[in-house]
Amino acid sequence: MPDHRPRVALLGSGELGAEQVAAFTRLGVEVVAVDSRPGGAAARIADAAEVVTLTDPEALTALLRRVAPGYVVSATDAVAAGALAAFEDDGATVAPSARNVRLALDREGLRRLAADELGLPTVPFWFAASATELAAIAEHAGFPMVVKPLVALPGEGQSVLLRPADVEPAWQRAVSVAGRITHQRVLAEAVVEIDYELTLLTVRGADATMSFCEPIGHRQLDGFAGSAVTESWQPQPMSQVALESARSIAARIVNALGGRGLFGVELLVSGDEVYFSDVTGWPTEAGLLTLVSQRLNVFDLHARAVLGLPLDTIMVSPSAAELTYGGADAARPGIDALAMALQVPETDVRVFTGSGRAAQRRLELTLATAPEVAEARDRVRRASSALRANAGGRSGKPDERER
Repeated sequence: MPDHRPRVALLGSGELGAEQVAAFTRLGVEVVAVDSRPGGAAARIADAAEVVTLTDPEALTALLRRVAPGYVVSATDAVAAGALAAFEDDGATVAPSARNVRLALDREGLRRLAADELGLPTVPFWFAASATELAAIAEHAGFPMVVKPLVALPGEGQSVLLRPADVEPAWQRAVSVAGRITHQRVLAEAVVEIDYELTLLTVRGADATMSFCEPIGHRQLDGFAGSAVTESWQPQPMSQVALESARSIAARIVNALGGRGLFGVELLVSGDEVYFSDVTGWPTEAGLLTLVSQRLNVFDLHARAVLGLPLDTIMVSPSAAELTYGGADAARPGIDALAMALQVPETDVRVFTGSGRAAQRRLELTLATAPEVAEARDRVRRASSALRANAGGRSGKPDERER
């Protein structure tokens, strides 16, 4: 009997892509996992898998014509946006929009869209095409200043300029991010006093309706033995004025990008003032705590929005998470470490086994729920500490925040 299920071509087959495959599969969708490299986590559980250079527009176009999906869903920014635009013109659903995918590789274009075209509040920013130009900007704007690559994972290739001697190393760090598309331009931002950073998960449905999840606060922490840790929690307490501003900013940037799906809008908050920072048109690490905090997690919401199904962004419990990154040779926790961590009430641990394109790869995700967000953060901290103290090859030395 012919298979009449809707067909999705999922571009990007990493471990987060596997979660997206599972979300579509639960809705009865046929999923073809497409990636530039074979053997990705998503490819192992999808209905079919294809290998093609995602940044090659001709090769990607040929493959999509052969697969003939009704939906093309990108889970990576390393995609030929022109090929997706052609499929949009042919009537296929592309999520996020081809414009969003293009701007994911163009932080300059995205920031100018937000600030110049939409008039969204942003911190003062400049773009530099050389270390000399960056030095001139720093001399004019003053120190401190943050320098970022135009394309990078969160925090990757980022530096803080405190003095003129920092300019050249910051330039080299930003334009030499390993495993990424190289740009000989960087983003420089003034440093403003903020109270916290947050991600506002925004879901745009097929009829352009907008839904918002409870805000997610997050911060970077020092890890152990060269690792890095991102702590996140939901909900992030904030004033009603700030929350309304955040939702307004998110709605305006997401509507400008168009398409359907789940968008992670990155914001900086100081009191009631909210600044736009960035936006991503697919589930990323910031939303992983929704695996325990919401009735529908980010992958379920993305799948529903892409397919035009009803949405539900309700949070069922305050939660917190710690995502640990490390090098390729970093040890993963064993059974004894897991047993110690999972003794903490209402906790869960996800261990990542695949490799990533960045030097720092995901090692494990620790999750916790509680009646209050402060207690959830305490539980996830205790569980993560247990993993560190008992994992093979790791030091039991506590983090600075635990001393």
